[in-house]
Amino acid sequence: MSANSPIVRFVSLLCTLTVGPLAHADNDAQTPADTLTPPSNPAKVVIEGKRFSDTDERRYSTAAKMVFGREELDRQGDTSVAEVLKRLPGVTISGTPGRGGDIRMRGLGKGYTMILLNGETVPRGFSLDSLSPEQVERIEIMRAPVAEHSARAIAGTINIVLREAYAKKSNEARVNLGWEDGLFQPGVSLQRNDSIGPVNYNLTANAFHKNLPSESVMRTAATDITSAAPTLLQTQRDESRAISDGIHLTGRFNWRLDGGDNLTLQPFLMQSRGSSNGITTLDQSLGATPAPYAFAHWHSDADSLMARAIVNLKLRLDDGARLELRANGGQWTSNSSTTRDQYDAMDQLVHTSWNEADIRDTTFSTSGKYSRNWQRNHQIATGWEIEAGHRQETTQTLQDGTNPLAAFGDNIGANTRRYALYVQDEWDVTPLWALYGGLRGEAIRTSSDAATNSATNTSTVLSPLFHGVWRFTQESKDQVRLGLTRSYRSPTLSDLTALPALSSNYPAAGTNTPTNADSVGNPNLKPELAWGLDLAYEHYLGAGGILSASLFRRSIDNLIRNVTSLQTVSWSPEQRWVSAPANLGSATSQGIELEAKFRLTEWFDGTPPVDFRVNFSRFWSKVDGVPGPNNRLDQQPTHTGNVGADYRLPGLPLTLGGNLNWTPAFSVRQTESQAYYQGLKRILDVYALWKITPDAQLRLSAANCLHADYQTATQELFANTDQTAATIRTTYPTFVARLELKF
Repeated sequence: MSANSPIVRFVSLLCTLTVGPLAHADNDAQTPADTLTPPSNPAKVVIEGKRFSDTDERRYSTAAKMVFGREELDRQGDTSVAEVLKRLPGVTISGTPGRGGDIRMRGLGKGYTMILLNGETVPRGFSLDSLSPEQVERIEIMRAPVAEHSARAIAGTINIVLREAYAKKSNEARVNLGWEDGLFQPGVSLQRNDSIGPVNYNLTANAFHKNLPSESVMRTAATDITSAAPTLLQTQRDESRAISDGIHLTGRFNWRLDGGDNLTLQPFLMQSRGSSNGITTLDQSLGATPAPYAFAHWHSDADSLMARAIVNLKLRLDDGARLELRANGGQWTSNSSTTRDQYDAMDQLVHTSWNEADIRDTTFSTSGKYSRNWQRNHQIATGWEIEAGHRQETTQTLQDGTNPLAAFGDNIGANTRRYALYVQDEWDVTPLWALYGGLRGEAIRTSSDAATNSATNTSTVLSPLFHGVWRFTQESKDQVRLGLTRSYRSPTLSDLTALPALSSNYPAAGTNTPTNADSVGNPNLKPELAWGLDLAYEHYLGAGGILSASLFRRSIDNLIRNVTSLQTVSWSPEQRWVSAPANLGSATSQGIELEAKFRLTEWFDGTPPVDFRVNFSRFWSKVDGVPGPNNRLDQQPTHTGNVGADYRLPGLPLTLGGNLNWTPAFSVRQTESQAYYQGLKRILDVYALWKITPDAQLRLSAANCLHADYQTATQELFANTDQTAATIRTTYPTFVARLELKF
């Protein structure tokens, strides 16, 4: 192999990056080439490329896409990407404020929103709560699917793009000091952009320490429907503290090859370790005698490691065609254990439980995309994807020294295979009218093996996809979008695996209730299928502003929902309450989403230059086969919204801003006998940014300033009993001081 071959040069450059200053020190020595005299007046060719602004990329995309770059990611000084997402149009975060949760679009529950990392499906075990905004280049939100991404996106797609390649040589450092409930949460982030010869690179490192408290109160009450007499009254109080440490390393190495070809390597490493300690007290004034327990102590440990790498090769072919080849491989490992000891009112140990789970999840995928321009106004692309995953899980459960799940074995193996083919055409019909047409076929096969049973599930979906945009005139700031798409939601691995997971406190019969049931999968689940219609009007303002209104509707078949029932089971001599997923029929969801982003001076002369960001979403849904009222899709609120503003003080290098996020209280009837309630959620975040020098600034932020309690409740009607479990969780304000440096 020639010493000047591209492969040799690439390996040499990687070695230079690894060796660092020593390599540069050797290169400082004079060589014969250093003595050559450069030609006088050499010809200079400068090629400049610039990506569209976030607003322009949204404006000129044929399919509806919103883009949020560094300005939005840095604004509030957030410590996780999930905190950034909760302020974006149509996006909500489930769960307790400040403690993360499922990422949702249009109010639809877990699994309806497709989450991508650099265009690839995020691996199991990955959470955006653990990803720092410093590692992200931009967030792309697509309200309807396109063919080159998976159609598993009934609500929409969120693509997290990690830091991109070198734009200019720079080094950045961010030092965080957070404070919550009297405890400090330090963190540091480092970033380097540089190039060596034809290779430019970006390296990012982020380390953090968290010490987070949790406190909740759950009140459970049951009433005999016939006599209206109460049969159960109990209050459970939980207090715990979780301590965790983590480090995230990301990189991007971009190699410019001959002929305009390009090779990119993107490694990604996340490691975290933590432990939790807690105490639970149970006060029971009415119910079984004696009470299941009086108080309990528990302790848990968890370690996880995720390593991933993406290799992307872009080739320029004859006649302007382009070929993109991608390979992605990674592994996620997790080890967790929990010990719980329960005591009676006389401080006597009455029950013990211990659970341990070791998980190893390995995935590999490869894909290709061939694209070319055709007849000047068509951009044709076709591609394929193959993904393979293997999960090996070893679980052990002991209740009072015995394993109630011994018959099921300790080892579970599961395999997934996904295949996809697609073709798409972006057609500029006229300078004012553009169309997008795509067709994607996708097949998923899941199989699991355990000691007592094996399960296999296969599903195939064909998704036609259509998008169009019409601009009024070439100078117009107004345009209309239309989308008609076919999407789906596939069952998760845990939905399909027919192995039970026990409710907490298994030995105490009184704690296995309809509101605290065992769970089991259903290997016969079918994917949910949905037709979608999207219509939007957009008006673009100056300085990146926009006014938009969009309507959507989704018609869903094979709706998946968990159903709780009292069953005779193999893992207990007594009947148990068990929750299992099932296909219930069909449902519809529709809504309107409004968004405004503007500077006040654009509307009123002489006003302060305040930048406003406002979005509001209203949702309706109906599940057939479930009686009303409130027979909506699971955990979908009626509406949600954000109001934010930024103001740079005249004559001072100081910017002040904030955002109010709210979701109203709502109730959802899940089945004929099950209901869910969530209380009002209001989250106020504020910040102050002081620009000390062009290369140094101090950002002070306060998140969840209102720190209102988070309330949820579940209700079950069974036999002649009405049982409700209402939980109130304490939330905490978080304060962060961040010093940001460039050098």
